[in-house]
Amino acid sequence: MKVSNAIIKCLENEGIDIVFGYPGGAVVPIYESLRNSSIKHILVRQEQAAAHCASGFARAGNKTGVCIATSGPGATNLITGIATAYMDSIPLVVITGQVNSTSIGKDVFQEADIVGATEPFTKHNYLVKNPKDIPRIFKEAFYIASTGRPGPILIDIPLDIQKESIDFAYPKAVNIVGYKPTYVGHSGQIKRALKKLRDSKNPLICAGGGILCSGASKELKIFSEKAKIPVVHTLMGIGALPSDSDYYVGMVGSHGHSFSNKIVQQADLLMIIGARVGDRATAGFKLMNEKIDIIHIDIDPAEVGKNIDTTIPVVGDAKNILNQFIEKIQPLDTDDWMKRINLLKENSVIEYTGGDAFVNPKKALKTLSSIAPNDTIFTADVGQNQIWAARNLDINHNRKFFTSGGLGTMGYSLPAAIGAKVAKPDKSVVCILGDGSFQMSLGELATLCETREKIIILLFNNNRLGMVRELQDLKVGKGKYFGVDFTANPDFMKIADAYGLKSLRVSSDEDLKTAFITALDSKNSYIIECTIDPGIFSVL
Repeated sequence: MKVSNAIIKCLENEGIDIVFGYPGGAVVPIYESLRNSSIKHILVRQEQAAAHCASGFARAGNKTGVCIATSGPGATNLITGIATAYMDSIPLVVITGQVNSTSIGKDVFQEADIVGATEPFTKHNYLVKNPKDIPRIFKEAFYIASTGRPGPILIDIPLDIQKESIDFAYPKAVNIVGYKPTYVGHSGQIKRALKKLRDSKNPLICAGGGILCSGASKELKIFSEKAKIPVVHTLMGIGALPSDSDYYVGMVGSHGHSFSNKIVQQADLLMIIGARVGDRATAGFKLMNEKIDIIHIDIDPAEVGKNIDTTIPVVGDAKNILNQFIEKIQPLDTDDWMKRINLLKENSVIEYTGGDAFVNPKKALKTLSSIAPNDTIFTADVGQNQIWAARNLDINHNRKFFTSGGLGTMGYSLPAAIGAKVAKPDKSVVCILGDGSFQMSLGELATLCETREKIIILLFNNNRLGMVRELQDLKVGKGKYFGVDFTANPDFMKIADAYGLKSLRVSSDEDLKTAFITALDSKNSYIIECTIDPGIFSVL
């Protein structure tokens, strides 16, 4: 069998029916084999978007996403998308073409060492040197991408190798020496953690993205309710616990809810589950008091205790470990603690009042939350729009929230929304972004149109890079702005029209509900542009 055909057979054996890509000379044989297969190919407008689409597809579909690009600039354009997936633990298999194996290292046309370039941003990568290795490499790639802590795998395949022939047999099993993820928590550590929980007066759970990667939301809810422990979450942990749970508190961190941060400071025990506890989640590592006991649970042993001193480390899968705790835990006496928490929440409500000519982002997102279907998938970009969405959307029931939390990649939300919609065509998908991030992925409107899928794009337009302007205001000095104003923004309504999309411009809160209902009821994709006060901050 021709190697290019074998590559497609590998994908089919892994249950892949959709790939995202951008062709070029070094992947022509792969694309010819793809043309003759049952796998659907979605053509993006820039390679980075292929990785983001695959990421949204993976997150919505709970399976490994696949993207393809050619050698040289095609491959290097993927790097930011790969790094985004790596930081957020998203399983991807990234296929790149490479120049002929005999030309590697000779600086020929469109040659780039993509294996070397992506080494810091991939869980593992391969340069195929022997065509007979193709079945084994693909079997390993999908296994590594989706097990342990998920992440992207890159497979770089020289053009001449794609044209060779092999005897194809797809492996039934994988045996990788030295790669044995730990899934069950050590019983001794679980026992120690249970004692700490029983001895605590003000216990608190901090849920991270690992809860969602593990599919452990149900177990987290059962555990928190059985043990009577309140739950805060990181940005990546949005949706780990439904926001209507009695034990739900809110988001922590630099842009989290102030009451959530205060509650962390008052806790005497913090149980961190599936979070790397980065600087944004801990407000610059200043959130916790010095005497707090910390139980840190993560499937990646390298993350446990990396950023914060840990009292009891527990390595393993969040779902399995929570079940271990559920089996042993007894209800804790947290009634007084919960009363204090609820009082803090009630007294921390801040209402923003903007001018009549502007939309209040908080009200816009609360309104959207109240009328969007209970299984809506929301994608948010990076900037003030991300923080507004994270703080104000109600992610309960079967809703999902996707954003670039680790790398903070602008331009992520639109291609991620496309990927999510392709994975779940029966779900409503809403993409939330700002005018800066929108212009980093405008071309993907064409991708959206070609898929014939419907998404709603909620555009917050303040004609500037609002988050950077906010940082300059806080870190440099009030009014000392530079390089953040868009003085020649396009007319986004005309852009929508050029792509054949429906659009609405909203400049007052009174028009929000009508606009959202119109977009939700329509069979067509909609861009809803909200005019935003340029002076407001991300924390409303």
